[in-house]
Amino acid sequence: MKFLSRCSILGLAIFLAGASCKKQTTEQPPVNTVPRKVQFVLYTDKDFSGNNGMITFELSIQKLTNQVLWDSVLPPMKIKDIPGPANKWVIEKWVPGNEPSLLKTGFYYAIEDVGSSWFIDSFKVGETIKIIDFNFQ
Repeated sequence: MKFLSRCSILGLAIFLAGASCKKQTTEQPPVNTVPRKVQFVLYTDKDFSGNNGMITFELSIQKLTNQVLWDSVLPPMKIKDIPGPANKWVIEKWVPGNEPSLLKTGFYYAIEDVGSSWFIDSFKVGETIKIIDFNFQ
């Protein structure tokens, strides 16, 4: 009889302890689970073989507010060394933080003693890949 009452008390204690424990959770906003990627493609189909001018390219991913999420500057090169269509440079980058908003992506470039310009396109909300195909002219 003592054994039975001890088992009953132990079972009741385990039941009450388990029933009184509640998980405390905080509701989190839904996470953008589909990764977003930008593919930067650089080449030219023009003949710049005689152009020894220097050019510097910068790859960029920005919010519309001009907040830079990621950028990378390629080493300066001679314009004649920009690859042709058969040797395109392809650089892939995941969007930092998987930012789900509308983004500006593309190339900024500066030609020594000439000036600066850009080739920018939008990366729309809901898109998972953006290809920036820059045929330098």
